Amino acid sequence: MMMSYTAGLGTGLSLIVAIGAQNAFVLKQGLMRRHVFWVCLFCALSDAALILLGVTGMTHVVALAPWLADAMRWAGVAFLVWYGARSFRAAWHGGHALRPQGDGATLGRTLAMIAALTWLNPHVWLDTVVLLGAVSAGWPDPLAFGLGAMAGSFLFFFALGYGARLLAPVFARRRAWQVLELLIGIVMWLIALSLIVD
Repeated sequence: MMMSYTAGLGTGLSLIVAIGAQNAFVLKQGLMRRHVFWVCLFCALSDAALILLGVTGMTHVVALAPWLADAMRWAGVAFLVWYGARSFRAAWHGGHALRPQGDGATLGRTLAMIAALTWLNPHVWLDTVVLLGAVSAGWPDPLAFGLGAMAGSFLFFFALGYGARLLAPVFARRRAWQVLELLIGIVMWLIALSLIVD
């Protein structure tokens, strides 16, 4: 059981570390110190639910309804294009909306945004449900593997959200926020492009 758990932890962390739409948003919230706990908790619980679906056989559902994968892909493309454009606009206007003291988004709006970035992102589904679900089947205890991957998600998101504070001195400068928004916009559009091409 411990071997499966450790393998799940390592595999989950290796998949989640890549900067994507979800991670960029968590980083930004951590830098602004806005709703960090709830955003990290939402991401970790969402990952846990998706990993559980993968480990318990959600891949069979997608195989029975292939249109579901296409619908998720195009919804994800539309959202990522919109979110990327929003980031480019913020960078162009000088990053004013991103100053830690200047972003007054409510908890509800913030959670709605991270929900869309999480649940409409086909890469999240691919990594958690399909890939981790498939890999877990090769271990003696798939459920322990899944629990390890879930622990990895909790560890990563809370480390990213609260660890972002260490970068606060860098992001005290307006230009740093502009660069961050520009990079986030590029990442969003590259992910959208990869979904279109795939």
